[in-house]
Amino acid sequence: MHLDVHDLRDFYYRSALGRAAQRIVRDQVVRFWPDTTKQTVVGYGFAVPLLRPYLKTSRRVVGLMPGPQGVIPWPAGQPNVALLCEETLWPLETGHVDRLVMMHGLETSERPSEVLEECYRVLGPGGEALLVVPNRSGLWARSDNTPFGYGRPYSLSQLDAQLKRHDFVRRSHVSVLYQPPSSRRFWMRTGPMWEKVGRAIPALVAGGVLIVRVSKRYPPQRRGLGDKVRVPNPLDVLTPRPEKGSKPI
Repeated sequence: MHLDVHDLRDFYYRSALGRAAQRIVRDQVVRFWPDTTKQTVVGYGFAVPLLRPYLKTSRRVVGLMPGPQGVIPWPAGQPNVALLCEETLWPLETGHVDRLVMMHGLETSERPSEVLEECYRVLGPGGEALLVVPNRSGLWARSDNTPFGYGRPYSLSQLDAQLKRHDFVRRSHVSVLYQPPSSRRFWMRTGPMWEKVGRAIPALVAGGVLIVRVSKRYPPQRRGLGDKVRVPNPLDVLTPRPEKGSKPI
């Protein structure tokens, strides 16, 4: 079940813990992709907090937000690049995305396989995707204080198996968010120390979030992809079909 977009906004932009988490995850995304000049960068779920470094130099930046979650304008004070879409029908041409980052889009979906099909469809030759998901072994997946405490947490082996079924190849991965998911002053003040210790000695404590970098295998080894390779109707973004349980925006 997707979280409400306003709850996600409040966490990442209006809470100290959320701003710290945003900075840590975004810095790691930039380490993976330091330069996206003249590339198309897309975020799905609630990935817009991770896209800001790419606004100035990328050819195009798009923030896709699923219908059951809702959408807010983003970025503040600049031309809007965020839009509402169906989970499994993105208003993007096939094979035109260079970089795709997904956060709060896979673990909260009731149709994760179909979401991964869309990821595969929109990525172009040489394209890469980053999947940001709660770590099943971490503290963040066990706490309701953050959005990573909702939905389906993953272990690396579980995510690998799902990605392999959809013809993705894992290139690298990293765990982040080693500090406890608490806004208490002590944990916030010592957060950078926990992040350094966790990355240096990962066996000591599990990171709260897994970030997995993948590319797509081509040609695909599975059957039936032909039905998925299509150009969606751009009007679908203007008139999304409501899903059961969705909230009006």
